[in-house]
Amino acid sequence: MVAKNVEPPKPLVKVPLLRKYGGVPPREKRVGRGFSVGEVKAAGITVREARLIGLYVDERRKSVYEENVAAIKEWVEKVRSGEVEPEPRLPRVEVVKRDLSRPFKGKTRSGRKGRGLLKLKNRYTHHYKWKRKHRERLLKKRHEAKRHKGGD
Repeated sequence: MVAKNVEPPKPLVKVPLLRKYGGVPPREKRVGRGFSVGEVKAAGITVREARLIGLYVDERRKSVYEENVAAIKEWVEKVRSGEVEPEPRLPRVEVVKRDLSRPFKGKTRSGRKGRGLLKLKNRYTHHYKWKRKHRERLLKKRHEAKRHKGGD
């Protein structure tokens, strides 16, 4: 009989030492994002195989804990014997949406206006700004020196 609702093992990682706890961790280990590549290799499987048998792999982690290696080996044995039927865990993709309420500076009319590119002589180029900045750098002025009083 194949069990379908069996969860794969969770990786345990070290808790960071925080000053507010006086340099002593509040607990020994916590559940991590995924097993490290070293732990997966130590268990004798590849990263792709680990993901196909339902294990998350965190490629940023570098530590190798024996408890995690033992848990991976146990899980691999269960999968190979047919006790569990895992779902593949491919890498998580986090989609970041851009803020549509904020115009990209320079592409829209309001963006060009904010950068001072709507004047007739400056409408199609950025060179005048680069020239001005270069001149101010040579004079060792701050870029606000033209707008406000008191610039060196």
